[in-house]
Amino acid sequence: MDSIKLAVFGSGPLFPTVKPTSNFARPDLRTVMEYSRAAFHEKNCTNDGSLIKLLESRLAKFHHTAHCVTFSGCFWALVFAIKAVAVPNKREVIFPSLTYRRMDDIVSWSGFVPHFCDVDEKSLSITPKAIIPCINENTALILAPHPIGGCCPSNEIEQFGVSHGIPTLFDSVECQYEICADRKIGSFSRAECFSLHASKLINGLEGGYVTTNDSELAEKLHSAKHFGLKSQDGSFVGCGINFGSNEIHAAVALASLEELESHLVVNKKLYHTYKQLLPRIPGLRLLEQDENHRPSHKSIVVELLDNWPLTREQTLTILSAENALARPYYSPLHKRRAVYPTISEALPVTERLANRFLIFPSGHHVTVSDIEKIINLLETIWHHGNYIAKKMKELGK
Repeated sequence: MDSIKLAVFGSGPLFPTVKPTSNFARPDLRTVMEYSRAAFHEKNCTNDGSLIKLLESRLAKFHHTAHCVTFSGCFWALVFAIKAVAVPNKREVIFPSLTYRRMDDIVSWSGFVPHFCDVDEKSLSITPKAIIPCINENTALILAPHPIGGCCPSNEIEQFGVSHGIPTLFDSVECQYEICADRKIGSFSRAECFSLHASKLINGLEGGYVTTNDSELAEKLHSAKHFGLKSQDGSFVGCGINFGSNEIHAAVALASLEELESHLVVNKKLYHTYKQLLPRIPGLRLLEQDENHRPSHKSIVVELLDNWPLTREQTLTILSAENALARPYYSPLHKRRAVYPTISEALPVTERLANRFLIFPSGHHVTVSDIEKIINLLETIWHHGNYIAKKMKELGK
């Protein structure tokens, strides 16, 4: 057993440089500079210059919607969208506990009370079935985030909201490219929110945006991010703040959007390598992505089954020491101590699945050869798990 060479036990790491879990596709610098040239010629790097307008136009076309409004970050895109879409004078926003680690903060920042719901056991998605127990006379909004590596049933959730008289907002950060029910993600309900962070499918270094077919909502969002000023004539129409994006970020996002299809080829190859090789390890299961949704394959989600010999934390410790920077899937928000009010129903599925999922290395800093090495490492863990677990315990790891 002493022949088992792991970095966690003092050996050198499997990879000399880190292998991350996010896309991190850097667009061509020449294309970025060519776009940026317009901003410098116009002497306008902020306040809705030509590049921001071009980006919003292209993103609206990309998502098959009438409008796109960009923000300096997805956090504020969500905050302003929640405030704009929620039913006035009601307080509760329903969303899953098993989602983005700061979603409850975002809802609270928006002035509402997080009301946590459960998820579907197979897809990890919010569903109408999970929403029903949370609905009451104080429900202001259904906030439906797409799970990592999949789509929530957008059409069903949209229709569910309509039938119950509750508006729906989709957090589509993890589902930028997909199609659901023959419609492009971005075109559902009153609005959908996306990220342009460097780790996302479309890299704008930072930023976010909201898509909508509602002209009045688009104007409201535009005003909110520009000091409460009306876009047509600059007149004051309500409370606002300065959270618009800038021309340089728009230039990077435009260049990234041009290269998107080539990025997807890389992502698909990596996903199918995992799909081919992971069955060699009985203790792990790939969360397969539905090809009918035309997935981007940006992220790889793997379940640790009951017969996997290590805990999720032990597995993460081993992989991180090897510079394979896997990270945990979302941790339940209802278990977190919050400094603001929250509401939680019984969440049996969330609690059962809470420590079973990992996100594996993928994206443009990972190769097929890297994945093969990761699979070989996981096979070693599978075959010698009891010994590894015992030794880690002795070392206090």
